[in-house]
Amino acid sequence: MLFELLSDIVTIENLLFVVKSEGATSEIRSPLSIKQREKWITLGENDDPAHMHVNSELISHAKFVQEEKPERTSFSVRFYNKDNQRVLAAFFTKMYDDSKTLIPERKKMYDELNEKYSSKINF
Repeated sequence: MLFELLSDIVTIENLLFVVKSEGATSEIRSPLSIKQREKWITLGENDDPAHMHVNSELISHAKFVQEEKPERTSFSVRFYNKDNQRVLAAFFTKMYDDSKTLIPERKKMYDELNEKYSSKINF
């Protein structure tokens, strides 16, 4: 199911994948290709300047998160390991127009994915 969820979101435009560790943060924009070979899921192409490899055996669950900010709500899908530490996040960007109004089509896309997979997904 992890590959299926990632396959659904890598094709969405204006999505920002964020990989965070204690010493560095990496950000990669969609759309991206996706493939899986054994336990490794590759987002993007190996020859491209930016791509990532996700160890599917170390991702235990994902959550759809709507986080209230002072002027807007942030929408994301966050992927966690068995220790409940965030490994990867996919942030839906450009959700608002210039007047800070939520774009209904973008919100609908997020809601449909959330409905398809439910708010918390265990792998």
